[in-house]
Amino acid sequence: MRRIFTIAILITLTSMANAQDYKADFLKYYQKGDTLQQRKVLQAWEQKSPKDAELFTCYSNYYMGLSRQEVVGLTTEQPDGEALVLTDNDGNVAGYMGSTITYQTAMLQKGIDKLNEGIALYPDRLDMRFGIVYLLGVNKQWKAFADNIIKTIQYSARNKNKWTWTENHPFTDGEEGFLAALQDYQLQLYNTEDDTLLPYMRAIAQEVLKHYPKHVESMSNIAITYMLTQKYNEALNFLLQAEKYAPNDTVVLENIAYCYEHIGEDVKAKKYRQRIEELTKE
Repeated sequence: MRRIFTIAILITLTSMANAQDYKADFLKYYQKGDTLQQRKVLQAWEQKSPKDAELFTCYSNYYMGLSRQEVVGLTTEQPDGEALVLTDNDGNVAGYMGSTITYQTAMLQKGIDKLNEGIALYPDRLDMRFGIVYLLGVNKQWKAFADNIIKTIQYSARNKNKWTWTENHPFTDGEEGFLAALQDYQLQLYNTEDDTLLPYMRAIAQEVLKHYPKHVESMSNIAITYMLTQKYNEALNFLLQAEKYAPNDTVVLENIAYCYEHIGEDVKAKKYRQRIEELTKE
């Protein structure tokens, strides 16, 4: 029995070593941008070890690389990144020539599908779940972006944030790290400056509060979605709730003062301004 057990361990270790070799080869070709060699490595890897967790993440990177398209063109608005400024005869800016990065949705979806295959086998792999969210974000598929975040929040309540990460290593940041990552996604939505996406921010925050009812940042996020649409009384409901859990949070207090000012409650607004001043002096 001991000999059989020892042989089983050696087989497992050999399989892990092979997987590491495949991943190293893939990353080498990925850095070079050699998609033909990437594909060959992935196919050989899949034949040898089709359920290796890292295979799915590498496939997603492969498909993301294939989906990425850079388009060079003229625009009247300054594009992100480097751009050539075009001027008229008087030296005034007439336009810009720059590149725009887009992603081919069908190819990107293949990467998402691979990650979903991986999640079916390794449901606690947070990097796979966040990988899907990332791919949807770069392609501006905001509804699916929010839906996948919400699904991940729901699962976090089931696994108590006992996540794993790359190479199946434990995700040691636990609940705090998980919720902090969600804030980055909320910021991504906020930074679009697109008010039609505010319901997605609100839906994510509401889902967080179902499972983490003391999460002050989510209360603030919901309040912000109302403040941006000038619904100050609705915003105050969540801000005053946040104040109970974080009475010295100056961001919460500042937003409360702002809301009171906009509904004509100047005395209350002044009271909160004074509290902020006292806290910042300490």
